[in-house]
This record gives sequence, structure tokens and C-alpha cells, in this order.
Amino acid sequence: MNTGSIKPTPIHKLDDNELSSLYVKREDMIPYSFGGNKARKALLFFEEIDRLGADVVVTYGSSHSNHCRVVANMAAARNIPCVIIGPEEVSDTTYNSVLMELFGAQIITVPVEKVHDTIESELERLRKEGKNPYFIMGGGHGNIGTEAYVRCYDEIADYEKETGIHFDYIFFASGTGTTHAGLVCGQILEIRKDDVSKDRKIIGISIARKNPRGRDVVLDSIYEYLEAKEISFDRKDVEEKTIFIDDYTGDGYGKENKDIENTIKDAMIKYGMPLDVTYTGKAFCGMKDYIRKNNLADKNILFIHTGGTPLFFDELNNWRA
Repeated sequence: MNTGSIKPTPIHKLDDNELSSLYVKREDMIPYSFGGNKARKALLFFEEIDRLGADVVVTYGSSHSNHCRVVANMAAARNIPCVIIGPEEVSDTTYNSVLMELFGAQIITVPVEKVHDTIESELERLRKEGKNPYFIMGGGHGNIGTEAYVRCYDEIADYEKETGIHFDYIFFASGTGTTHAGLVCGQILEIRKDDVSKDRKIIGISIARKNPRGRDVVLDSIYEYLEAKEISFDRKDVEEKTIFIDDYTGDGYGKENKDIENTIKDAMIKYGMPLDVTYTGKAFCGMKDYIRKNNLADKNILFIHTGGTPLFFDELNNWRA
């Protein structure tokens, strides 16, 4: 499967009594391994892996990681070994981790402070064995991951041109930063072609990181991508466009509270749409509160559903326990 075979993911309006114009872009419907933003990114990474003839894939992520699940799946489909290095602190059993095992990934867990050195030593070991390993940063971080969401932004712009609907705000879960960076870069590039994107607000709801680090990571990815593409930009303008909200991180990565739990239940009951504690549920909950506090109920809102369906079932099990 290659990126050329993927059609734009659907955008549809949600029937919501509180918000008259709430839409969702269903990235979870990318037709590979439960879809999601990590599938969109991984498809581009594996184009490069295929081109380079890499024979082992190494990546980083927790047992909750959608990225690691998708990468392990794509590696297994190619009969390429996959090594996943994760933090002991977040190594509980999830449906994602069960799938990683199903795909035959080798999972190495170490204390988080030893992750970097473990990655380096594992890559060195593989090279000494005559292997040609390819390393993907956690979450699909890097210009390839950013490029995937520049393309996603293009899909949104095309939808607007086709339908005449303009989204005033775009919300989504912001984690490792390249989904967020790609959308902002896409907006910058689109503005140069069409002013319709100029006044749109792109708002990342942090799922773990706090400011200033969380926003700085996104900004670094934006600068890296634009510089690599030799695209001129104004740093002040980029900073104004990069909105990273850290008010809804709760107790941290993968941690829920009653508001998030209720949001996930309501989304499934009202829309038939699965969300999860780690990413989309937290972002959707934060988005709704942000909209209420800023009186945005009359605006056209787009929520990007970045996937994570296996994690929804983890939550479902918790409710039954």
C-alpha cells in the first residue's frame, strides 16, 4: 500500500446541540491498521524505507503508542524485523501493545532516562551484524511526519473549495509535534496561494507536554521543515500561528479524568465515534471547553480525529472493570 492509493479522509458534520457547525475529519478511516495520523506518517516513512532497502526498523514509543503499532504492522507486512524501545514508566498492557506483539516486534523497555543510549546501542549492534537499520523517531517526528500533515492540510483546503465551507478553527491532539507543525506549514503555504486560510486558527490541544517546551517543539519542527524546503518565512508570523494549549493535560500522558471519560462516552453515544483517553478524547474534551470559554459556538469548527481506536477498547474494558 502506498500513499498514492489513499483517498482524502472524509469530513462530515456532527449533529451537536451545543455547536451548530462542528465537523470532524476522520483520519481514523485511513484504510490501514485502524488508520490515524500515525498511519498517514508511516506510509511516507516506509516509502523511504523501501527506497533505501532497509532491513530492520527501529523506533521509540510507549505501550499506548499508535505510532509503534502502525510501524510494527507495516514492518511485518514487509517481513522486516521491527525493534521498539519504550519507557518502563508507560509499559502497561494495552490493545496497541498486544498488536505490536502480534506483529512480531521486539519490544525493549528501559527507564526513560536510558532510552537515548539504548537506541544508539541497538542501532550500533544491528550495524555490526551487517544490517541496514532505519530509525524512526517517536511519533513519526521529523520532516517526513510534517510533510504528511502538510498534505492533510491540502485535503482540508480542497474540501473547502469544493463545498464553500470555511473552517474558522481547526482542533486536534498535539503530541510529538509534527501533526501540528504540518498543519501550520500547510496553512503558511496555502496563504501564499489563497488568502482564505489567513484568518483561520489552528489549535493544538496538548496531550502531555506543557509550555513553553510543548510549543517550542512544534516551532522547531516548523522551522526545520520550511528551511529544508527553502521556503522563506517570518518567525513572528509563525509564532502567532502556532497555538498550543496546555490547559487539558490533566495528570499527564495517558491519564484520564471524569471529564475526559464523559466526553468519550458522549461521543460514542451521540456520534458513534470512538475516542480515547491518551489522544483524541483529551483533545475533544479540551476543544469543547475552549469553545465554551471563548464563545465560539457560532463558528465553523473542524476537529481532526487522529485515530487510536484500539485505545478506545482499553477504556471500554476499564469501564467494565
